[in-house]
Amino acid sequence: MSEISTGDVVATAAASGAGWRRAGIAGAAIGVIAAGAAAGVAVERLTVGRGMRKRARLALDATGPYGSLRGTPGRATADDGTELYYEVDEVDPPDGAAPSGSRRRRLFGRKAPAPVTVVFSHGYCLGQDSWHFQRAALRGIVRTVHWDQRSHGRSERGRAQARAGGGVPVGIDQLGRDLKAVIDAAAPEGPLVLVGHSMGGMTIMALADRYPELIRDRVAAVAFVGTSSGRLNEVSFGLPVMGVNAVRRVLPGVLRALGSQAELVERGRRATADLFAGLIKRYSFGSRDVDPAVARFAERLIESTPIDVVAEFYPAFAEHDKSATLSLFRDLPVLILAGDKDLVTPSSHSEAIADRLPDAELVIVPDAGHLVMLEHPETVTDRLADLLVRAGAVPESSNVGGHGTAEQPGGR
Repeated sequence: MSEISTGDVVATAAASGAGWRRAGIAGAAIGVIAAGAAAGVAVERLTVGRGMRKRARLALDATGPYGSLRGTPGRATADDGTELYYEVDEVDPPDGAAPSGSRRRRLFGRKAPAPVTVVFSHGYCLGQDSWHFQRAALRGIVRTVHWDQRSHGRSERGRAQARAGGGVPVGIDQLGRDLKAVIDAAAPEGPLVLVGHSMGGMTIMALADRYPELIRDRVAAVAFVGTSSGRLNEVSFGLPVMGVNAVRRVLPGVLRALGSQAELVERGRRATADLFAGLIKRYSFGSRDVDPAVARFAERLIESTPIDVVAEFYPAFAEHDKSATLSLFRDLPVLILAGDKDLVTPSSHSEAIADRLPDAELVIVPDAGHLVMLEHPETVTDRLADLLVRAGAVPESSNVGGHGTAEQPGGR
Protein backbone atom coordinates (compact mmCIF):
# COMPACT_ATOMS: atom_id res chain seq x y z
CA MET A 1 0.00 0.00 0.00
CA SER A 2 1.53 3.32 -1.02
CA GLU A 3 1.67 6.13 1.49
CA ILE A 4 -0.61 9.16 1.07
CA SER A 5 0.53 12.55 2.31
CA THR A 6 -1.81 15.06 3.93
CA GLY A 7 -0.99 17.51 1.17
CA ASP A 8 -2.09 15.02 -1.48
CA VAL A 9 -5.44 14.55 0.23
CA VAL A 10 -6.04 18.28 0.59
CA ALA A 11 -5.23 18.80 -3.06
CA THR A 12 -7.56 16.03 -4.07
CA ALA A 13 -10.36 17.30 -1.84
CA ALA A 14 -10.04 20.78 -3.27
CA ALA A 15 -10.04 19.72 -6.88
CA SER A 16 -13.11 20.02 -9.05
CA GLY A 17 -14.93 17.50 -11.27
CA ALA A 18 -13.57 14.01 -10.84
CA GLY A 19 -11.31 15.32 -8.09
CA TRP A 20 -14.15 16.10 -5.68
CA ARG A 21 -15.69 12.73 -6.40
CA ARG A 22 -12.46 10.98 -5.45
CA ALA A 23 -12.33 13.01 -2.27
CA GLY A 24 -15.95 12.12 -1.65
CA ILE A 25 -15.22 8.42 -2.00
CA ALA A 26 -12.36 8.82 0.45
CA GLY A 27 -14.67 10.69 2.80
CA ALA A 28 -17.33 8.01 2.56
CA ALA A 29 -14.75 5.36 3.28
CA ILE A 30 -13.39 7.24 6.26
CA GLY A 31 -16.87 7.88 7.63
CA VAL A 32 -17.80 4.23 7.37
CA ILE A 33 -14.45 3.08 8.68
CA ALA A 34 -14.54 5.44 11.62
CA ALA A 35 -18.01 4.34 12.60
CA GLY A 36 -17.42 0.67 11.95
CA ALA A 37 -13.68 0.27 12.37
CA ALA A 38 -11.99 3.50 13.49
CA ALA A 39 -9.22 2.75 10.99
CA GLY A 40 -8.71 2.31 7.26
CA VAL A 41 -9.70 -0.97 5.67
CA ALA A 42 -9.07 -2.82 2.44
CA VAL A 43 -11.97 -2.19 0.08
CA GLU A 44 -13.62 -5.44 -0.83
CA ARG A 45 -17.05 -6.64 -1.93
CA LEU A 46 -18.15 -3.07 -2.60
CA THR A 47 -20.83 -3.96 -5.10
CA VAL A 48 -24.13 -4.70 -3.41
CA GLY A 49 -27.14 -5.78 -5.43
CA ARG A 50 -29.32 -2.80 -6.19
CA GLY A 51 -32.39 -4.93 -5.63
CA MET A 52 -31.35 -5.68 -2.06
CA ARG A 53 -30.66 -2.02 -1.39
CA LYS A 54 -34.06 -1.10 -2.76
CA ARG A 55 -35.76 -3.74 -0.65
CA ALA A 56 -33.95 -2.50 2.45
CA ARG A 57 -35.18 1.04 1.93
CA LEU A 58 -38.70 -0.10 1.12
CA ALA A 59 -38.80 -2.35 4.17
CA LEU A 60 -37.61 0.45 6.38
CA ASP A 61 -40.13 2.92 5.00
CA ALA A 62 -43.02 0.46 5.00
CA THR A 63 -42.62 -0.72 8.57
CA GLY A 64 -41.94 2.68 10.11
CA PRO A 65 -38.39 3.82 10.75
CA TYR A 66 -36.33 2.32 13.51
CA GLY A 67 -35.31 5.00 15.97
CA SER A 68 -38.78 6.55 16.03
CA LEU A 69 -39.25 6.19 19.78
CA ARG A 70 -39.22 9.53 21.57
CA GLY A 71 -39.30 10.51 25.23
CA THR A 72 -39.46 13.67 27.31
CA PRO A 73 -36.69 15.91 25.95
CA GLY A 74 -34.13 17.73 28.06
CA ARG A 75 -30.77 19.45 27.76
CA ALA A 76 -27.73 19.29 29.98
CA THR A 77 -24.88 21.78 29.87
CA ALA A 78 -21.35 20.35 29.77
CA ASP A 79 -18.48 21.96 31.66
CA ASP A 80 -17.40 23.80 28.50
CA GLY A 81 -20.91 25.11 27.77
CA THR A 82 -21.84 22.52 25.12
CA GLU A 83 -25.53 21.60 25.26
CA LEU A 84 -26.20 17.87 25.37
CA TYR A 85 -29.58 16.49 24.31
CA TYR A 86 -31.25 13.67 26.21
CA GLU A 87 -34.66 12.03 26.49
CA VAL A 88 -36.31 10.37 29.49
CA ASP A 89 -38.76 7.48 29.43
CA GLU A 90 -40.58 7.28 32.76
CA VAL A 91 -42.04 4.20 34.43
CA ASP A 92 -45.69 3.57 33.66
CA PRO A 93 -47.80 4.09 36.82
CA PRO A 94 -49.56 1.00 38.15
CA ASP A 95 -53.25 0.61 37.36
CA GLY A 96 -55.26 2.96 39.54
CA ALA A 97 -52.21 4.95 40.68
CA ALA A 98 -51.93 8.70 40.37
CA PRO A 99 -50.22 9.60 37.07
CA SER A 100 -47.92 12.11 38.71
CA GLY A 101 -45.25 11.30 41.26
CA SER A 102 -45.52 14.70 42.91
CA ARG A 103 -48.62 13.71 44.94
CA ARG A 104 -46.97 10.55 46.20
CA ARG A 105 -43.89 12.54 47.17
CA ARG A 106 -45.99 14.81 49.36
CA LEU A 107 -47.89 11.97 50.99
CA PHE A 108 -47.58 12.23 54.78
CA GLY A 109 -44.84 14.83 54.27
CA ARG A 110 -42.36 12.18 53.16
CA LYS A 111 -40.45 12.12 49.91
CA ALA A 112 -40.82 8.95 47.90
CA PRO A 113 -37.49 7.34 47.00
CA ALA A 114 -36.16 8.20 43.56
CA PRO A 115 -36.50 5.36 41.06
CA VAL A 116 -33.61 3.52 39.49
CA THR A 117 -32.54 5.21 36.25
CA VAL A 118 -30.86 3.30 33.41
CA VAL A 119 -28.59 5.62 31.40
CA PHE A 120 -27.70 4.48 27.87
CA SER A 121 -24.56 5.86 26.19
CA HIS A 122 -24.06 5.22 22.46
CA GLY A 123 -20.98 4.63 20.35
CA TYR A 124 -18.86 6.58 17.87
CA CYS A 125 -20.73 7.93 14.85
CA LEU A 126 -24.05 6.61 16.16
CA GLY A 127 -26.73 8.18 18.35
CA GLN A 128 -29.21 7.41 21.11
CA ASP A 129 -31.48 5.66 18.60
CA SER A 130 -28.93 2.86 18.24
CA TRP A 131 -30.55 1.44 21.41
CA HIS A 132 -33.97 1.29 19.68
CA PHE A 133 -34.80 -2.34 20.49
CA GLN A 134 -33.67 -2.19 24.11
CA ARG A 135 -35.58 1.06 24.57
CA ALA A 136 -38.72 -0.54 23.16
CA ALA A 137 -38.34 -3.53 25.48
CA LEU A 138 -37.79 -1.54 28.68
CA ARG A 139 -40.18 1.31 27.99
CA GLY A 140 -42.55 1.84 30.91
CA ILE A 141 -40.88 -0.90 32.97
CA VAL A 142 -37.91 1.10 34.25
CA ARG A 143 -36.90 4.76 34.04
CA THR A 144 -34.39 5.26 31.23
CA VAL A 145 -32.27 8.12 29.90
CA HIS A 146 -30.98 8.13 26.33
CA TRP A 147 -28.56 10.88 25.31
CA ASP A 148 -26.58 11.96 22.27
CA GLN A 149 -22.85 12.39 22.76
CA ARG A 150 -21.52 15.85 21.90
CA SER A 151 -21.49 16.60 18.16
CA HIS A 152 -23.72 13.55 17.57
CA GLY A 153 -27.47 13.35 17.04
CA ARG A 154 -29.36 16.30 18.51
CA SER A 155 -26.59 17.43 20.83
CA GLU A 156 -24.70 20.62 20.10
CA ARG A 157 -21.37 20.64 18.33
CA GLY A 158 -18.57 20.88 20.88
CA ARG A 159 -17.98 24.53 21.70
CA ALA A 160 -14.21 24.34 21.19
CA GLN A 161 -14.68 22.70 17.79
CA ALA A 162 -17.34 25.22 16.78
CA ARG A 163 -15.15 28.18 17.76
CA ALA A 164 -12.13 26.83 15.91
CA GLY A 165 -14.13 25.81 12.87
CA GLY A 166 -13.23 22.15 13.42
CA GLY A 167 -10.01 20.26 13.87
CA VAL A 168 -9.87 20.33 17.70
CA PRO A 169 -9.68 16.75 19.03
CA VAL A 170 -12.24 15.46 21.53
CA GLY A 171 -10.95 13.24 24.34
CA ILE A 172 -12.71 10.39 26.09
CA ASP A 173 -12.19 12.17 29.41
CA GLN A 174 -14.37 15.02 28.13
CA LEU A 175 -17.10 12.50 27.34
CA GLY A 176 -16.95 11.22 30.90
CA ARG A 177 -17.56 14.74 32.17
CA ASP A 178 -20.39 15.08 29.65
CA LEU A 179 -22.06 11.97 31.05
CA LYS A 180 -21.82 13.45 34.54
CA ALA A 181 -23.61 16.60 33.29
CA VAL A 182 -26.38 14.45 31.80
CA ILE A 183 -26.77 12.48 35.04
CA ASP A 184 -26.90 15.72 37.07
CA ALA A 185 -29.66 17.06 34.83
CA ALA A 186 -31.72 13.94 34.08
CA ALA A 187 -31.14 11.76 37.16
CA PRO A 188 -29.81 13.91 39.99
CA GLU A 189 -30.81 11.39 42.65
CA GLY A 190 -31.51 7.71 43.00
CA PRO A 191 -29.65 4.57 41.93
CA LEU A 192 -28.14 4.35 38.44
CA VAL A 193 -27.51 1.55 35.99
CA LEU A 194 -24.99 2.59 33.33
CA VAL A 195 -25.09 0.95 29.89
CA GLY A 196 -22.52 1.81 27.21
CA HIS A 197 -21.75 0.54 23.73
CA SER A 198 -18.27 0.97 22.24
CA MET A 199 -17.33 4.63 22.82
CA GLY A 200 -20.23 4.77 25.27
CA GLY A 201 -18.58 2.09 27.40
CA MET A 202 -15.34 4.09 27.32
CA THR A 203 -17.37 7.12 28.42
CA ILE A 204 -18.55 5.20 31.49
CA MET A 205 -14.96 4.28 32.30
CA ALA A 206 -13.94 7.94 32.01
CA LEU A 207 -16.84 8.92 34.29
CA ALA A 208 -15.62 6.44 36.90
CA ASP A 209 -12.06 7.69 36.60
CA ARG A 210 -13.12 11.29 37.23
CA TYR A 211 -15.98 10.69 39.69
CA PRO A 212 -15.24 7.48 41.65
CA GLU A 213 -17.54 8.62 44.45
CA LEU A 214 -20.49 8.59 42.04
CA ILE A 215 -19.80 4.97 41.18
CA ARG A 216 -19.47 4.08 44.87
CA ASP A 217 -22.53 5.97 46.09
CA ARG A 218 -25.09 5.66 43.31
CA VAL A 219 -24.29 3.10 40.62
CA ALA A 220 -26.15 -0.18 41.08
CA ALA A 221 -24.93 -2.02 37.96
CA VAL A 222 -22.99 -1.53 34.72
CA ALA A 223 -23.19 -3.05 31.23
CA PHE A 224 -20.28 -2.83 28.80
CA VAL A 225 -21.35 -3.74 25.26
CA GLY A 226 -18.78 -4.15 22.50
CA THR A 227 -16.25 -1.89 24.15
CA SER A 228 -12.62 -1.71 25.24
CA SER A 229 -10.57 -0.47 28.18
CA GLY A 230 -7.51 0.25 26.03
CA ARG A 231 -4.93 -0.94 23.48
CA LEU A 232 -7.20 -0.11 20.57
CA ASN A 233 -4.11 0.83 18.56
CA GLU A 234 -3.39 -2.90 18.33
CA VAL A 235 -6.69 -3.86 16.66
CA SER A 236 -6.17 -5.26 13.16
CA PHE A 237 -9.77 -4.87 11.90
CA GLY A 238 -9.38 -8.18 10.10
CA LEU A 239 -6.57 -6.85 7.89
CA PRO A 240 -2.99 -7.99 7.31
CA VAL A 241 -0.54 -6.42 9.74
CA MET A 242 1.32 -4.49 7.03
CA GLY A 243 -1.90 -2.95 5.74
CA VAL A 244 -3.03 -1.91 9.21
CA ASN A 245 0.33 -0.29 10.00
CA ALA A 246 0.29 1.65 6.75
CA VAL A 247 -3.21 2.91 7.39
CA ARG A 248 -2.36 3.96 10.95
CA ARG A 249 0.51 6.08 9.67
CA VAL A 250 -1.58 8.08 7.25
CA LEU A 251 -5.09 8.05 8.69
CA PRO A 252 -4.78 10.94 11.18
CA GLY A 253 -3.51 13.25 8.45
CA VAL A 254 -6.13 12.01 6.01
CA LEU A 255 -8.90 12.67 8.50
CA ARG A 256 -7.63 16.16 9.28
CA ALA A 257 -7.46 16.96 5.60
CA LEU A 258 -10.92 15.60 4.87
CA GLY A 259 -12.32 17.41 7.90
CA SER A 260 -10.98 20.70 6.57
CA GLN A 261 -12.98 20.15 3.37
CA ALA A 262 -16.12 18.96 5.12
CA GLU A 263 -18.71 20.38 2.74
CA LEU A 264 -16.97 18.94 -0.29
CA VAL A 265 -16.48 15.55 1.32
CA GLU A 266 -20.09 15.35 2.50
CA ARG A 267 -21.22 15.78 -1.09
CA GLY A 268 -19.06 12.84 -2.04
CA ARG A 269 -20.29 10.71 0.82
CA ARG A 270 -23.89 11.24 -0.25
CA ALA A 271 -23.07 10.52 -3.87
CA THR A 272 -21.26 7.25 -3.07
CA ALA A 273 -23.39 5.96 -0.19
CA ASP A 274 -24.62 2.90 -2.08
CA LEU A 275 -21.09 1.97 -3.04
CA PHE A 276 -20.08 1.56 0.57
CA ALA A 277 -23.17 -0.20 1.86
CA GLY A 278 -21.32 -3.51 1.81
CA LEU A 279 -18.44 -2.05 3.78
CA ILE A 280 -20.76 -0.69 6.44
CA LYS A 281 -22.43 -4.06 6.76
CA ARG A 282 -19.12 -5.88 7.02
CA TYR A 283 -17.89 -3.75 9.91
CA SER A 284 -21.23 -3.45 11.71
CA PHE A 285 -22.58 -6.99 11.60
CA GLY A 286 -21.28 -10.52 11.86
CA SER A 287 -24.03 -12.52 10.16
CA ARG A 288 -24.96 -12.59 6.49
CA ASP A 289 -28.74 -12.56 6.96
CA VAL A 290 -29.17 -9.24 8.78
CA ASP A 291 -32.62 -7.75 8.24
CA PRO A 292 -32.13 -5.29 5.34
CA ALA A 293 -34.18 -2.68 7.18
CA VAL A 294 -31.89 -2.94 10.20
CA ALA A 295 -28.82 -2.70 7.98
CA ARG A 296 -30.26 0.41 6.35
CA PHE A 297 -31.00 1.91 9.77
CA ALA A 298 -27.35 1.41 10.76
CA GLU A 299 -26.25 3.11 7.55
CA ARG A 300 -28.43 6.09 8.28
CA LEU A 301 -27.00 6.44 11.78
CA ILE A 302 -23.44 6.28 10.49
CA GLU A 303 -24.02 8.54 7.51
CA SER A 304 -25.48 11.25 9.74
CA THR A 305 -22.12 11.89 11.41
CA PRO A 306 -20.26 14.73 9.61
CA ILE A 307 -16.73 13.97 8.45
CA ASP A 308 -15.22 16.74 10.58
CA VAL A 309 -16.80 15.16 13.68
CA VAL A 310 -15.36 11.80 12.62
CA ALA A 311 -11.93 13.45 12.41
CA GLU A 312 -12.19 15.20 15.78
CA PHE A 313 -13.03 12.04 17.73
CA TYR A 314 -10.66 9.59 16.04
CA PRO A 315 -7.40 10.37 17.93
CA ALA A 316 -9.06 9.68 21.29
CA PHE A 317 -9.24 5.94 20.71
CA ALA A 318 -5.50 5.39 20.39
CA GLU A 319 -5.02 7.30 23.65
CA HIS A 320 -7.81 5.58 25.58
CA ASP A 321 -6.57 3.48 28.50
CA LYS A 322 -8.84 2.97 31.49
CA SER A 323 -7.89 -0.58 32.48
CA ALA A 324 -6.89 0.50 35.99
CA THR A 325 -10.24 2.22 36.47
CA LEU A 326 -12.16 -1.03 36.07
CA SER A 327 -11.47 -1.95 39.69
CA LEU A 328 -14.08 0.63 40.70
CA PHE A 329 -16.78 -1.70 39.30
CA ARG A 330 -15.54 -4.82 41.08
CA ASP A 331 -18.25 -4.93 43.74
CA LEU A 332 -21.14 -4.26 41.33
CA PRO A 333 -23.23 -6.50 39.10
CA VAL A 334 -21.52 -6.12 35.71
CA LEU A 335 -22.49 -7.40 32.27
CA ILE A 336 -19.78 -7.60 29.61
CA LEU A 337 -21.17 -8.48 26.19
CA ALA A 338 -19.62 -8.60 22.72
CA GLY A 339 -20.06 -10.20 19.32
CA ASP A 340 -17.67 -13.00 18.43
CA LYS A 341 -17.14 -11.45 14.97
CA ASP A 342 -16.65 -7.86 16.10
CA LEU A 343 -13.81 -6.44 13.99
CA VAL A 344 -13.90 -3.02 15.68
CA THR A 345 -13.61 -3.85 19.38
CA PRO A 346 -12.86 -7.58 19.21
CA SER A 347 -14.29 -9.88 21.84
CA SER A 348 -10.78 -10.31 23.22
CA HIS A 349 -11.11 -6.75 24.57
CA SER A 350 -14.26 -7.75 26.44
CA GLU A 351 -12.42 -10.78 27.77
CA ALA A 352 -9.66 -8.45 28.97
CA ILE A 353 -12.25 -6.40 30.88
CA ALA A 354 -13.63 -9.61 32.37
CA ASP A 355 -10.15 -10.61 33.52
CA ARG A 356 -10.13 -7.50 35.72
CA LEU A 357 -13.73 -8.09 36.83
CA PRO A 358 -13.80 -11.83 37.53
CA ASP A 359 -17.30 -11.75 39.06
CA ALA A 360 -18.83 -10.08 36.00
CA GLU A 361 -21.06 -11.93 33.55
CA LEU A 362 -19.24 -12.33 30.24
CA VAL A 363 -21.42 -13.03 27.20
CA ILE A 364 -19.87 -13.59 23.77
CA VAL A 365 -22.70 -13.62 21.22
CA PRO A 366 -22.19 -16.03 18.31
CA ASP A 367 -22.47 -14.73 14.77
CA ALA A 368 -22.52 -11.11 15.91
CA GLY A 369 -20.54 -8.02 14.95
CA HIS A 370 -19.97 -4.58 16.42
CA LEU A 371 -23.61 -3.45 16.38
CA VAL A 372 -24.71 -6.47 18.38
CA MET A 373 -27.63 -4.62 20.01
CA LEU A 374 -29.17 -4.14 16.53
CA GLU A 375 -28.11 -7.47 15.07
CA HIS A 376 -29.20 -9.68 17.99
CA PRO A 377 -31.53 -7.42 19.99
CA GLU A 378 -33.30 -10.23 21.80
CA THR A 379 -30.04 -11.56 23.26
CA VAL A 380 -28.83 -8.15 24.38
CA THR A 381 -32.22 -7.22 25.85
CA ASP A 382 -32.47 -10.52 27.70
CA ARG A 383 -29.07 -10.11 29.32
CA LEU A 384 -29.81 -6.47 30.22
CA ALA A 385 -33.11 -7.49 31.78
CA ASP A 386 -31.32 -10.08 33.89
CA LEU A 387 -28.77 -7.45 34.98
CA LEU A 388 -31.58 -5.09 36.01
CA VAL A 389 -33.18 -7.84 38.10
CA ARG A 390 -29.86 -8.62 39.80
CA ALA A 391 -29.38 -4.91 40.52
CA GLY A 392 -32.88 -4.62 41.97
CA ALA A 393 -33.87 -2.12 39.29
CA VAL A 394 -36.91 -4.14 38.20
CA PRO A 395 -38.79 -6.99 39.90
CA GLU A 396 -38.08 -10.48 38.65
CA SER A 397 -41.71 -10.75 37.54
CA SER A 398 -41.33 -7.88 35.02
CA ASN A 399 -42.31 -8.95 31.53
CA VAL A 400 -39.53 -7.67 29.30
CA GLY A 401 -39.79 -10.54 26.84
CA GLY A 402 -41.69 -10.01 23.61
CA HIS A 403 -40.49 -6.46 23.06
CA GLY A 404 -37.48 -5.06 21.28
CA THR A 405 -37.15 -7.70 18.59
CA ALA A 406 -36.24 -7.20 14.97
CA GLU A 407 -39.76 -8.28 14.08
CA GLN A 408 -41.21 -5.25 15.92
CA PRO A 409 -39.48 -2.27 14.32
CA GLY A 410 -41.81 0.33 15.75
CA GLY A 411 -41.38 -0.78 19.33
CA ARG A 412 -44.32 -0.31 21.64
